[in-house]
Amino acid sequence: MTALQVGAARTFIASVFLLLLGSKYLKKIPKEKWKWIVVSALIGTFFPAFLFAYAELEIDSAIVSILNSTVPILALVFGYMFFKASFTRKQILGVSIGLIGSAFLIISGAVFHQNQNYAFAILPLIATSMYALNVHLIKRHLQDVPALSITVGCFTVLIVPSLAVLIFSGLFSVENLSQPEVQTSLFYVAVLAIIGTAIAKALFNRLVQLSSPVFSTSVTYLIPVVAAGWGLLDGEKIGLIQIIGALLILLGVYFSNRKKRVKKPKPAS
Repeated sequence: MTALQVGAARTFIASVFLLLLGSKYLKKIPKEKWKWIVVSALIGTFFPAFLFAYAELEIDSAIVSILNSTVPILALVFGYMFFKASFTRKQILGVSIGLIGSAFLIISGAVFHQNQNYAFAILPLIATSMYALNVHLIKRHLQDVPALSITVGCFTVLIVPSLAVLIFSGLFSVENLSQPEVQTSLFYVAVLAIIGTAIAKALFNRLVQLSSPVFSTSVTYLIPVVAAGWGLLDGEKIGLIQIIGALLILLGVYFSNRKKRVKKPKPAS
């Protein structure tokens, strides 16, 4: 499958899955909120799906997952620039430490994979910028809409454009679908769409509503660590620099989400 087909198939399958199981949640979206649902669908799901797929044509998937960890720092920057958000020094410190850990992982990837075209790194960075803007949009304009309604609404919007891309790309031709390799690819894209897109998106949208943009996006720091774990299971080698980077990432998550302790008043003697 081409990168265009992977991005569109992932979005389309997730859209059909969510619409079949959660169409009743569409009634809970006020009419005036649909414009924000459309924007969230495009910048939070549709365009990033293609950007990540095209990036992995030239860059190792582990490196792409590492670049995904820039979302929290971008959320800080965009929150300050466009949404008048304020953040504590500990959050800034935590995000900075996490980025240093990501840099360690990027360096290790550059050492072990020197033939990769790092010009394609701009694509996941554009995608993470969209993610960062999207979390602020949800927090600002869709806070009172149920998380499942946001998710189902977004993917309902994306059914038609994702299907149009699949038809345009020729995925549905008999000759193409009869190939065993394409069938296997579609199976794994379906797994990604249902578990890694539809279900994960619903949980993430709820997390954004329950917490701050920095807290919710800080979970992306764990993605490189999880990616490294899958790499080990798949026979990839994990070096000392990658382990150090993973530890720094976890430390960054800890600092960025650490709450200030409230001192309890001492009982009067």
